[in-house]
Amino acid sequence: MYQYNNSAAMQGQIAGGRSWRRNQNTVRFKPSKRLGPVSHTVLVALMLAVLGLIYLTQITKTSTYGYEINDLNNQKEQLLSEQRDLEVETARLQALERVSQSGVAAQLGSPAQTDFARTN
Repeated sequence: MYQYNNSAAMQGQIAGGRSWRRNQNTVRFKPSKRLGPVSHTVLVALMLAVLGLIYLTQITKTSTYGYEINDLNNQKEQLLSEQRDLEVETARLQALERVSQSGVAAQLGSPAQTDFARTN
């Protein structure tokens, strides 16, 4: 295993007499160029524009989902209405079938002659 035995490192000092703690960076980075106030204003304006666009896309998605939900609710109501209509028709047809198959209906006969009344 490699051991680091630098006397300055052991004492916690670097060139220039400044002390440092363990696990701290000993090199400082100084940027060579700085941005001016106009550049900062442009960057802030660009960030606000990007945030505005993100907000607009989220709102658009939300309204699109709202329309889809309304369409699905309308479709659900139509299907429920159709189901109720079919249940009524099923009950009506079953009632006619029951009447035609009943014992009383079996004893009925067909009329010999049918007369219709005229209204003028």
